[in-house]
Amino acid sequence: MIQNMMKDGKIVPGEVTVKLLQKAMEESDNDKFLIDGFPRNLDNLKCFETVTDIEPQFILFFDCSEEVMERRLLGRNQGRVDDNIETIRERFKVLVESSVPVVQFYEEAGKVHKIDATRTVDEVFSSIEPLFQQSNPTSIQPCQQHFIL
Repeated sequence: MIQNMMKDGKIVPGEVTVKLLQKAMEESDNDKFLIDGFPRNLDNLKCFETVTDIEPQFILFFDCSEEVMERRLLGRNQGRVDDNIETIRERFKVLVESSVPVVQFYEEAGKVHKIDATRTVDEVFSSIEPLFQQSNPTSIQPCQQHFIL
C-alpha cells in the first residue's frame, strides 16, 4: 500500500506513518530525532502529537523552487519508483496543498527555520549546523542525500 501511494505521489495515511515512526523511536536508544519530511499534512501533525505526546523542538523548512527540485530529483538516479516527472509534479502539488499549511501552523508557534535550499550542500549545512549545535552539542556531519531535495 505504501509503495503504491508513493508511486502515485500521494501521502500515506497519518495513522500508518505515525505508528511506524513511533515503533522506530521506541526501539531506538536515542532521545532526540530528526524526522525528514514529516509531518506532511495537518492530519500527520495532529496524529503524531496525539499518539506520541511529543511536540517538535523546531521545524526546518528547506525553501527551494520547483525547477531546482525537479532537476535534482530527476538527476539523483536512486531507482525510486516515484522519481519520474509525473509523480514529481504531483508531489509539488501535494506539497503546496498539504505541507505548506503545516509550515504555517509551526510558523505561528515560532518554530520554523526557513533555509534557502537552492544553495550548495555545504552552504545549506553551514546554515543549519548551529540549530543542531544548540539542541545537541555532539558532532554533526552533513549527509549528502538529505540535502538534495
